Amino acid sequence: MTIRSVKVLKKHKEANINIDYKTLNQSPFLPSISIIAPAYNEGVTIVENIRSLLSLGYNNLKIIVVNDGSKDDTLEKAIKFYNLEVAEYYFKYRLPCNNIRAVYKSRNKAFKNLIVVDKANGGKADALNAGLNISYSDYFACVDVDCLIEPNAFENMILPVLNNPKEVVAVGGIVWLNNDSVIKHGHMIKLQVPGSFLPTVQLLEYFRAFLLGRTAWGSINGLMLISGAFGIFHREYVIKVGGYNKKTVGEDMELVMRLHKYMLSNKIPYQVAYVPHPFCWTEAPESLKILSRQRNRWARGTAECLLLHKDMLFNPKYGVIGMISYPYWLIAEWMGPFIEGLGLLFTLIMIVMGMINWHVFAIMSFFIFSISVFFSISAILVQEIYIGKYSNPKDLMKMFLTAIAEPFIYHPMTVYWAIKGNYDLFFKKTHSWGEMTRTGFNKSVVK
Repeated sequence: MTIRSVKVLKKHKEANINIDYKTLNQSPFLPSISIIAPAYNEGVTIVENIRSLLSLGYNNLKIIVVNDGSKDDTLEKAIKFYNLEVAEYYFKYRLPCNNIRAVYKSRNKAFKNLIVVDKANGGKADALNAGLNISYSDYFACVDVDCLIEPNAFENMILPVLNNPKEVVAVGGIVWLNNDSVIKHGHMIKLQVPGSFLPTVQLLEYFRAFLLGRTAWGSINGLMLISGAFGIFHREYVIKVGGYNKKTVGEDMELVMRLHKYMLSNKIPYQVAYVPHPFCWTEAPESLKILSRQRNRWARGTAECLLLHKDMLFNPKYGVIGMISYPYWLIAEWMGPFIEGLGLLFTLIMIVMGMINWHVFAIMSFFIFSISVFFSISAILVQEIYIGKYSNPKDLMKMFLTAIAEPFIYHPMTVYWAIKGNYDLFFKKTHSWGEMTRTGFNKSVVK
């Protein structure tokens, strides 16, 4: 996968050198896009986040912020700052969602592309379905409201749609972290490696996942997950497959799997595309408590999605997805933590029983550690060569030292959180998202 991703990144960089995005953006024939941004208790960052979305320069863009029954002042702040009023807006409930109480538009013409929807709380999937009921665009972007989007993000993301003769049902892009970076008026002023260990080690995870993993899967049309933080989807096909599933916390992955299944079952030539460039910046959890909730949810979502679509496993009808992607996710992503956990437990038992050959154990442990560090360093190097967002020698050294510490400090925790997530799913019947408290951009914003 690493070798494949390097080839794809090189080809992508060469192909995009001479594209004039300014001219492209002026075209009246660009597909229309609606940004659907669910917001729940985002009062700390809602004004800055909407400002960031409004600053995007795509020629045919609507911003739909869905207030999902927030308990804080999210809606009040948005109404006051953007001069919103209740609008007469026609829409149909094409997808099931909780009651839409009001649709707001701004009295200020500068914000004519902004729509704010107030609805009863129903979770992220329900909020996205509500946004789809409001939208009339060709494509829609699923964006977390706390994310910062690059100004030319959608010009880049729409290129696979324009250049592909097949139906492009979804396009994913790289999501990276902005902890401790400098933000001004919704724009990235200075990107830097986070100051503390926890978000830095998550940055390495994102490097490996988005640069080495999804880049390779996207190149063979085997991508099973487009991050809920940022991606664009064909609106009509999403409505045809029933929108977002409200019964799983892995609604982003489940939707992509359902789109694959629909297109393959109906023998429609299609592509789930991927653009290997960072267009979206989000805040990583900075406390173990919040991070554990996130990883618990990811583990539950993975298990739910794989079980919902278990008929795809080793089914040649589903091509690359059934024969390669699904087995990989089953063994490496779902079963991986259990295999690791049992391996550690078995090793401890062997130590207690005095059955360990310490010479061989030391060699094997060093070998495994070296492989782990190798892939992290490969991801750092690939980022430096093809993306080049982090070039400060101190930042690179910090990431290198974090890669060395990760297998001993951080990775065992992710294994535990994944196992606990599965336990909560099957024995506690937990289906909640868990509250994700954010620090916001206040500490990073230039005053």
